[in-house]
Amino acid sequence: MGSIEVSEKDGVRYLHFGSALVQGAMRVARPWSLELEYTREMLLPLLLRPGRAWPRTVLQVGLGAASFTRFLHRHFPKTRVTVVEISPAVVAAARLSFRLPPASRQLAIEIAEAHEWLTRSERRFDLVLVDGFDDEGNAGMLESVPFYANCRRSLAEGGMLAANLLTRRRSVAPVARRLREAFDGRVLLLPPCGAGNTVAIAAADADPVIDPARRHEAALALKARTGLDLTTTLDRLSLR
Repeated sequence: MGSIEVSEKDGVRYLHFGSALVQGAMRVARPWSLELEYTREMLLPLLLRPGRAWPRTVLQVGLGAASFTRFLHRHFPKTRVTVVEISPAVVAAARLSFRLPPASRQLAIEIAEAHEWLTRSERRFDLVLVDGFDDEGNAGMLESVPFYANCRRSLAEGGMLAANLLTRRRSVAPVARRLREAFDGRVLLLPPCGAGNTVAIAAADADPVIDPARRHEAALALKARTGLDLTTTLDRLSLR
């Protein structure tokens, strides 16, 4: 990993790993909101499993600028979040520059390589968020069938995974095939975002389908509760 760098422009603070590639962002005036489009779309499972009691537990693979961590801490205070981050320097930068909430009963930070950590872990999570890359945008084992299989094993009944698949310099198809292999095809691939990200949603034990009778209602309820507007995502999926 390259050096940890922070830049700021037009009220938005960015995290970099020694290159121009953005590894995370935070709007300084609204630190609890999700600034980057793909981070918003990675929370589509909140519409697939609507309800204030879900998710009870979240595994976040890759801390970055702590966007998911801040959002969940703010809007889902009863949810227990475990973050697995390989670099102590990223954690330090998140604390210093990106308002990482303090460790608590609801938030645990694990310094570890996520694939190895999952291999050893017996814990189960309602939601797994995978967004881990190095300074060149490589995910290594975090895009492998064994890793995705471990993620599936770590999901509780009804659990879901959301993964960021970078598409800047390559096709996302090989990674999507691995994800489908690990999840027996139960994968929803969203149309690519403008910044070169493709979000994939995978389900442990049921196809990731939004109930047509509830999807718009659920999106409006989520927006009213958290400010997160996924109605445009539904439009892109032709699901609204």
